[in-house]
Amino acid sequence: MPKPAAFAKPLIITKVEIIEFEYTVKNLSTGRTGLPFYQPGPGTPQRRFAVRIATDQGVVGEYVTARGRALPIGAQVAYLAPLLLGRNALERERIHYELRQTTRHLDGTGVGPLDVALWDLAGKFYRCSIATLLGGWRTRLPVYASTMAGDRARGLDSPKAYADYAERCRTLGYRAYKMHVWPHGEVAEIVETVLAVRKQVGAEMDLMLDGAGHLATMANAVKVGRACDEAGYVWFEDPLPPGGISIHAHRKLRELLKTPLLVTEHIRTLETRTDFIAHHGTDFVRVDPDYDGGITGALKAVHVAEGFGLDIEIHCAGPAQRQLMAAVRNSNYYEGGISHPKAATSNPPVYLDGYSDELNAIDTDGCVPVPPGPGLGVRYDWAAIKKMTTAKKEFSK
Repeated sequence: MPKPAAFAKPLIITKVEIIEFEYTVKNLSTGRTGLPFYQPGPGTPQRRFAVRIATDQGVVGEYVTARGRALPIGAQVAYLAPLLLGRNALERERIHYELRQTTRHLDGTGVGPLDVALWDLAGKFYRCSIATLLGGWRTRLPVYASTMAGDRARGLDSPKAYADYAERCRTLGYRAYKMHVWPHGEVAEIVETVLAVRKQVGAEMDLMLDGAGHLATMANAVKVGRACDEAGYVWFEDPLPPGGISIHAHRKLRELLKTPLLVTEHIRTLETRTDFIAHHGTDFVRVDPDYDGGITGALKAVHVAEGFGLDIEIHCAGPAQRQLMAAVRNSNYYEGGISHPKAATSNPPVYLDGYSDELNAIDTDGCVPVPPGPGLGVRYDWAAIKKMTTAKKEFSK
């Protein structure tokens, strides 16, 4: 490991590896979208990929994506990876700008995993965590239990099942609970679920609802939103199709509801997210380091939201999300999971140091720690990843 004083010498990228792998989790299947859902049985393949960026001074940046839509993102990563060769790995801002320019006709999601790996590399070079590089704010993060989508397989199949699971999470120490309900479910049943969960847990938990863009009409969104009003929910997330991209529609919905909206998970680029905020399309802002240009891109969104006086909530679970949130003042909860009462999460089994985003990962105060080690702060089990590998791409200088 070179001494930090060597930072004046460029840290040249010599090789980028992309390793695709798959594994199964009991009772979890994946549909055509790549998202996991509960289905009793041995499970179907969960597909992910890892990125390794090597340099001429022996420092290596690593990142394993945790999300179900990994392979479409991986295709963009492979498209962009050769552009890193010969570059100074510490020039993250310049690389981020140029990769965004390269993907301006695409959605740019391939930028994120490469940027996160470069931040991991920088943390290892400077011998500190990403959170420390960003200035730091906290070392423990309050967590909300985030459920999988509803099912009809005796899992999360009724308002009572959601209420019982909320109670279980509260007993474990969670202070907050967010529901993903049934895709294309009946509005009356969703309304009943919103109210049943509040009745079950009382005022002890913060509650949130994620519509995931499945409420087909404005009328349906208003009905569900008014149930959230009645039950005192903290936010109503992505209520409208197609996944929350219309500023005008969400501004109108805000006028009809008391519950704050959380939107912008499904829009890309800093500029579009800024427009959404400036034109009053949301109350909370959503950002994701995987989807939104890595740590570099997500941090820009954090500062935009702060400038408008808004809170920003970081999407999904993982080491990159923990490191980012640890350095952010204007954020409330880390998204745990995504969990189910009868299945483990779909997160990949790739850690050597006990890192976990399973339901039981919280402490008695409902928090998870921020990994303190260099970079992402975690150690990946490359022997295990090798056994699960299905394909590998290597680009070298």
